[in-house]
Amino acid sequence: MGQPAEAITAALEELVQEYAARGINVVKVAGGYLMGTNPANADYVHTHLHAKVQTILSRQALEVLAIIAYKQPVTRAEMERIRGVNSDGPIDTLLQKKLIEELGRSEAVGRPFLYGTTQEFLRHFGLKDLSSLPPLPVSEAEQDELFKTALHE
Repeated sequence: MGQPAEAITAALEELVQEYAARGINVVKVAGGYLMGTNPANADYVHTHLHAKVQTILSRQALEVLAIIAYKQPVTRAEMERIRGVNSDGPIDTLLQKKLIEELGRSEAVGRPFLYGTTQEFLRHFGLKDLSSLPPLPVSEAEQDELFKTALHE
């Protein structure tokens, strides 16, 4: 059924020796064994684990993100009313990129999810907090011009 403890310990000690000169270390810790990165490779691993990933957002995702940023907490139905089109795809994209999150549920019929921005949103756009967002233009023409500028049209 099971292997004797001595056989398992011998196999683990063999792994310790085998991996000693590689990028992975097997170390005896607190009565067990731990597999981890060789400290000599720590800088290399850190660089890859914390690499900046460029986030490219579509026009639709930027529209949804702007609505959420300025009107949060906001439901999917409210976003779709403002945009005039379905927002499922952009919302899913923004959730995957961790720029927005579900904040809870509305008290409205059907108890839809409420969405808001995340700390990652603030970091990504270099904002201290939501009060750092630029003020919304008053007129619709100013809003259109702002969106065209933001989208480089």
